[in-house]
Amino acid sequence: MEEIVSAHKENKSSSSSSKFIIEEWNGSSSSKLFKTATITASPYLSIQRSGSRFNHVWRRVLQAFVPEGFPSSVTPDYAPFQVWDSLQGLSTYIRTMLSTQALLSAIGVGEKSATVIGATFQWFLRDLTGMLGGILFTFYQGSDLDSNAKMWRLVADLMNDLGMLMDLLSPLFPSAFIFVVCLGSLSRSFTGVASGATRAALTQHFALQNNAADISAKEGSQETVATMIGMALGMILARITMGLPLAIWFSFLSLTVFHMYANYRAVGCLALTSLNIERSAILFQHFMETGQVLSPEQVSRMEHVLPTWITSWSSKKVKLLHANVRLGVRVSSLDHQEMKEVLLSAGSHYLKAKYLLVERKRIIDVIMHKNSTASDVLQSFIHALVMAELMQKSTSVYLESQSWMDKHYEVFLQKRCESRMALQTIAF
Repeated sequence: MEEIVSAHKENKSSSSSSKFIIEEWNGSSSSKLFKTATITASPYLSIQRSGSRFNHVWRRVLQAFVPEGFPSSVTPDYAPFQVWDSLQGLSTYIRTMLSTQALLSAIGVGEKSATVIGATFQWFLRDLTGMLGGILFTFYQGSDLDSNAKMWRLVADLMNDLGMLMDLLSPLFPSAFIFVVCLGSLSRSFTGVASGATRAALTQHFALQNNAADISAKEGSQETVATMIGMALGMILARITMGLPLAIWFSFLSLTVFHMYANYRAVGCLALTSLNIERSAILFQHFMETGQVLSPEQVSRMEHVLPTWITSWSSKKVKLLHANVRLGVRVSSLDHQEMKEVLLSAGSHYLKAKYLLVERKRIIDVIMHKNSTASDVLQSFIHALVMAELMQKSTSVYLESQSWMDKHYEVFLQKRCESRMALQTIAF
């Protein structure tokens, strides 16, 4: 927030004294200012504050939890996402008290037969498993977290639910205690990596005025408050349900269901403007059918936020055109006959393009040039989608797809920019 002072002088003809007035304004920009005080010197100094003291204090408190210039400094989906995200975080911290209580009981806290070295060794194995799991998850999925931030945000919290469930189950299986708690730690390690990475991607999406650091800091304040409230409620709930297994399980499962619902609503609020594989396919299919490009809000309502295997199982009747395209295929994966076809097509169809398309068993493989840019990647993917669409109707898909690209691709790009769907290098 910036303080702006304006001053002017008033001369009175009836006396030699002058009246000075200083106005104090506060705001994030010249178009978002509000008067906070008026200081008058005539001849005595007087200060008149604008608005009630409660409103002044409330604005100061609010500055600790929302970005400067809110709501104009963030995207419209910031507020609903943060509301649902705070609610799911609250339920998580309440359940953490229940699962931690069960875990400590299983380790032997409070029992005379338990040894310090035994508990320490069990806790060490639990943490070691989580660390190794985080490294492996980053190795296999790290590059996919940016392009599918909504899906991995949801998956991260589902894995956290599984981890807490393992902690709650650990006292029931004393002979397999180490295995159960290590499995739970492994699950939570996925949560830590995916949640942190997707949070960074979402923060960049929310920032409209290069204020990603401010948004991240205020999100930390919001999470701290949710943590404190959740821990307090969790302690009360743990105290009430102590020694009542049915009450513990009912509370835990009820909060887990609410947690999953709140997470689904949170990611459902997001209208990301970057293009990934699915959003590009949605834009293309709608453009091919209507000649118009959807807005980010319309695309967000059509894209799937659940993992691919769940989406494929639950929506078999939905046409997933991008499932017929494989982006970034290696040339060495082709056999000799396919390599000959690639060389022929390179000389006849793709003299100017920095990519090659190969049709194998009704799947379009995309081979990228080493100097290809993000724009080339988008063009190659749209071209592959055109081929996948035309495979159902024509036998000369190479010629017809190239003809479609020559006539319509530039129009598609222009309308995409008008709809605020931006291409980012990380999106694919």
